[in-house]
Amino acid sequence: MSVSTSSDSAIFPACVPVAASLPAKAMVEEGKAWGLCSAVDLQNCNSNLIRDVDYIKRYVVELCELIGMKRFGECQVVDFGEGRVAGYSMVQLISTSLISGHFANDTNSAYLDIFSCKGYDPAVVRSFSEEFFGARQSTVTVTLRY
Repeated sequence: MSVSTSSDSAIFPACVPVAASLPAKAMVEEGKAWGLCSAVDLQNCNSNLIRDVDYIKRYVVELCELIGMKRFGECQVVDFGEGRVAGYSMVQLISTSLISGHFANDTNSAYLDIFSCKGYDPAVVRSFSEEFFGARQSTVTVTLRY
């Protein structure tokens, strides 16, 4: 048995899925992808909102209602770190995976990850999150999981 040592085979799977012709939500709902992961980066957030435990927990509840996710257990929010990494971190298990977030005090930024094997619309998550935390800018990176 031969093991390839090229950098391409070390990084990429042997069978790479073909580019999706359907929206990410549909790919998951139709069983063409196992799950959907959205990374939402929010810049220049309202500093008071990203430093408020109850507000962060409210975000999770409202987001789950908006995208039809069932929360499992309580949302955990912890304030820790020093310097540029200081701020709250959040995790919420959902019946189809999890939602997590990191809120950076130093830059008033938020980094949110929504992973689920149930389809949802990443654009809805982005716009809701941006408005909820008063962000002036945002980006979303969507990854289908196979």
